[in-house]
Amino acid sequence: MRSNIDGKVIVITGASSGLGEAAARLLSARGARLVLGARRTDRLQQLADELDPSGQRAIAVATDVTVREQVAHLVDTAVQTFGRIDVMVNNAGLMPLAPIERLAVGDWDRMIDVNLKGVLYGIAAALPHMQRQMSGQFVNVSSVAGHKVMLNGAVYSATKHAVRALSEGLRQETKAWNIRTTIVSPGAVDTELQGSVTEPDIARGMRDFYQAVAIPADAFARAVAFAIEQPEDMDVNEILFRPTRQVP
Repeated sequence: MRSNIDGKVIVITGASSGLGEAAARLLSARGARLVLGARRTDRLQQLADELDPSGQRAIAVATDVTVREQVAHLVDTAVQTFGRIDVMVNNAGLMPLAPIERLAVGDWDRMIDVNLKGVLYGIAAALPHMQRQMSGQFVNVSSVAGHKVMLNGAVYSATKHAVRALSEGLRQETKAWNIRTTIVSPGAVDTELQGSVTEPDIARGMRDFYQAVAIPADAFARAVAFAIEQPEDMDVNEILFRPTRQVP
């Protein structure tokens, strides 16, 4: 049976490692045409070459999601190359956890810029194309922390709660164009995300926690694929998942 993923043009931010890389690998295996964005261009190009040495079904585009023009260029490249964009996966994120009292304002700014504004820029880039097509799907990555506030993670949780609120508003407002909206909220998944924690004591605790419970990133990839492969009249609005061993 032909997959509903086969032939779809899918843009993924934060695709050079972790969740984005895992999603790219699975979606490519199911026949998607991929346009991959990330800052680390060497790793990104290596992934694109591995998925499709011919360059016909996987393209790497250097993208910093905090720069709106670069996100617009990423999406425009997809449309110019393949004629459309079917799915926008707003995945790029970081998690420099710290107690509020430490006043890590620089980390607060970075989380807002990447985790929230990066998603907004992805929506701004892809939405006009999807409206013109009268179809499309956004997959916006939140977190378990977008459902409950994490200790030492108030600002991170705030950005991920905001992604969920934004996505629900987007879902409600885009029905006239047959656009689907999915929030994926992972628990502890083995990626480089924990490496973005800058406070040494918090980083040690997160490392121990992830070593105890984290599951491979292909769990996230399967969740994304499930949402995309549903028939066009079915809108999977949210997927929340944790490792079986994870309590909080």
